[in-house]
Amino acid sequence: MRLHPDDQKVLDLIKASGRPPLSSLSPDEARAASAASRTIMQVDPAEVAEVRDLDGGGVPLRLYRGKGTDGGAVLPCLVYFHGGGWVIGDLDSHDVVCRQIANEAQCCVISVHYRLAPEHKFPASVDDSAAATRWIIAHAADLAIDPARVAVGGDSAGGNLAAVMALMARDGNLPPLCYQVLIYPVTDLAAVHPSYDRITEGYLLTATTMKWFRAHYLRDAKDEHDWRASPLRAATLSGVAPAFVSTCSHDPLCDEGRAYAERLEQEGVQVAYLHMSDHMHAFLTLGRFIRASASLISSICASLRETWSVTA
Repeated sequence: MRLHPDDQKVLDLIKASGRPPLSSLSPDEARAASAASRTIMQVDPAEVAEVRDLDGGGVPLRLYRGKGTDGGAVLPCLVYFHGGGWVIGDLDSHDVVCRQIANEAQCCVISVHYRLAPEHKFPASVDDSAAATRWIIAHAADLAIDPARVAVGGDSAGGNLAAVMALMARDGNLPPLCYQVLIYPVTDLAAVHPSYDRITEGYLLTATTMKWFRAHYLRDAKDEHDWRASPLRAATLSGVAPAFVSTCSHDPLCDEGRAYAERLEQEGVQVAYLHMSDHMHAFLTLGRFIRASASLISSICASLRETWSVTA
């Protein structure tokens, strides 16, 4: 499938800039390169009703309330885990996306900055994400959010963490969650799906880049079989929260994301699956150039609003 011209423009700009692939950089260099591109690639941050940083029991959080929401209203909440291969990304990298979701879904979004690898390897990010989710729900009254309408979501590595949180909630290791939003998620760190063989060069995320992330994140090869790293390897997905799953063709993670959506449906979980055949991994945070970023956010928000209207 041909890559969308918007996505190709991004790749052409990166090539013209001379930026090396992330897999050739150290983690600190990759973080700096990623941070330097944000204002170029992302739309300007939208005004929201409220934004403030919080300490979620030792885990940095950022809370957003959508523009137009009442300051005292109890809102539904999306707990958001940023992408970046567990190595890059932070509260600032996904600030624009969280603002967009808060405004369009008329909700509270709380972004979580878990510890990063390789300084903090698996399962540090899982532990931080779980601790933050517990803290948020325990402090729902103080945060003016509805504990019965808390969803989790994230993109790429963040989608992986959201899926793991949903499994933990199903098993009683977290409070109940009402929904999960998985945007081109990592679901199997064994890297055995055919899309790894298709997407090998020329994109922001390739099989080589994923192997670089994997090497920094996992302690050893045994970790790839742990469902907390590879939720597709969980014994059963039955009973997890309903899901929105999005994938794109030009992405080494495409097939494992599709496989996760298929398993959810086969095992009796309500799932909305959106596949975008002409886009590449990471386009959600490239909204200045890739117009489909806004379309994906609108689809996510429509799905959240529908879920929250039923659970209200």
